[in-house]
Amino acid sequence: MKIKKAVIAVAGSGTRLLPATKSMPKEMLPIVDKPIIQLVVEELVEAGIEDIIFVTRWDKKPLEDHFDHSTALEDDLRKNGKEEWSNRISQIADMANFIHVRQKGPYGNGTPVLSAASLVDDEPFIFAFGDDLVKSKVSFTKQMVDDYEKHGHLMIGAQEVPLSEVVRYGIVKLKEGTNQLEDIIEKPSIDSAPSKLATFGRYILNQEIIDILKSTPLGKGNELWIVDAIKTYVNRGGIFLAKEIKDGQWLTTGDPLNYLKATLAYAFEREDIGADTKEYVKKLLNC
Repeated sequence: MKIKKAVIAVAGSGTRLLPATKSMPKEMLPIVDKPIIQLVVEELVEAGIEDIIFVTRWDKKPLEDHFDHSTALEDDLRKNGKEEWSNRISQIADMANFIHVRQKGPYGNGTPVLSAASLVDDEPFIFAFGDDLVKSKVSFTKQMVDDYEKHGHLMIGAQEVPLSEVVRYGIVKLKEGTNQLEDIIEKPSIDSAPSKLATFGRYILNQEIIDILKSTPLGKGNELWIVDAIKTYVNRGGIFLAKEIKDGQWLTTGDPLNYLKATLAYAFEREDIGADTKEYVKKLLNC
């Protein structure tokens, strides 16, 4: 089946970015001049995704409004001779069909999948975290979808990290000589890490994962974890692959330092401000 739907988890509180996230969803913080979440959506749309389901909570209205038409703003821009800007703003709402679902259930990254389950019934879909960016020449979601259409196996995004950082992530254990997942170890010690491949918020899932998740008990921290459902799927004989990024990089934005790194990575490659930004950073480093 063609993958046409995506579920994006955007119900997090963004406490590590307070006070900036006190009244603004963390996914709406700008990477130069685009919200984080718009960059995620653009990646999905480039992969052919048509229906995007945001799993939200009560304070995410600015995000919902961002992907709606702003008639007054669009009209005002046209009246002031800014037709190009009016069109660019209008196109945000037309990128895909946007559905907003409130998250219900226990804490954990498996809960958004269950919250959207009735909208992705019996079909493969993308599951993404709204604060994980993948900066690549070809949309990473498209890379995943292209692979899925060849072999039909579920998968999770993975990127090699320095050995000193394996203690911060879910680390993949692969079957020898393959990219087939054998296990995912959450935040292993450096000595016990089975690899340096860290998982991040891009998945291809299906109805079987949803069904497993429905009966998955709460795990670490009394939360519902998507990884626990994936492990059950693998233990039952399912093939689940770790997909590494080609010509790109995963950039998390969930804390101040990584948010700043992501902003600079995008700014450096902008034709309009890239050179000046690099020059400014060089001056700061030489102070």
